[in-house]
Amino acid sequence: MMMMAVVLEGTHSFLPNSNKYILWFPPSPPPTTTTNQKPLSTPPGISKRHRTRLTKAAAAAAETQEVRVCTNRTCRKQGSFQTLEVVTDLAPPDITVKSSGCLGRCGSGPNVALLPQGIIVNHCGTAAKAAQFMATAANVSDGNISKSLEALALRKTAQAESDLANFSKADELLSLAIDLQPFGGIHIMYKYRSLARLAMRNYSGALEDAREALRLAPRYLEAYMCEGDVFMAMEEYDAAEKSYLTCLQIDPSIRRSKSFKTRVEKLNKKLTAANMPLNQHE
Repeated sequence: MMMMAVVLEGTHSFLPNSNKYILWFPPSPPPTTTTNQKPLSTPPGISKRHRTRLTKAAAAAAETQEVRVCTNRTCRKQGSFQTLEVVTDLAPPDITVKSSGCLGRCGSGPNVALLPQGIIVNHCGTAAKAAQFMATAANVSDGNISKSLEALALRKTAQAESDLANFSKADELLSLAIDLQPFGGIHIMYKYRSLARLAMRNYSGALEDAREALRLAPRYLEAYMCEGDVFMAMEEYDAAEKSYLTCLQIDPSIRRSKSFKTRVEKLNKKLTAANMPLNQHE
């Protein structure tokens, strides 16, 4: 059985004499080419598949609930950053999670609020209480809480294995986590498994997982990024371009991200090389 621990203070990521992950602390921060393509600059027409995803995403956004976790001084001392992390990890795609200023009731924190209902819950300072709050917000039964926490612990352990380049073990752990069918965060698990499979050059499996993450969470920018990375590895540069452009559609500010700029530069080099006349390659 997966061992889990709740630690409100400390710096250790692993339980002594064990490779099990302490829930509060994640690892530190993470074919034929197509010719006649233009480098990524202005957005071309988005494919029907991507338009469908964005349409679903827009509809979902209109129905989104929001959880706010107070990270003001008093709540912060009571462990609200750890609460914020667990709530974020357990949130279903239709519930957004944000940090906030003081929600009142100082000294009885960490305090969390659910909008638009205006519900405020105090003393949400353990993983179990954070999971209970999210289960209520997601309108799921309490019976799913323990499985969701176990799945989250498995995901954290898998991330640690990936950091050590043990991608096969990470794949195994993430598969176990997904099989538990947690009430929230499963789209994140698919994304991480996609990354692990990409690292193992299992491109079909990586692409399948990225698309499943997007099916569950149509506005999940990191899954689009992952999808684009898989297409790059498969040398399907036109498809990679569409995935990266969709990232810009969702969040235009990402163009300032160093990692995104690196991806675009790499893609543009590939597109430029693909458009070169054959005699220039010699």
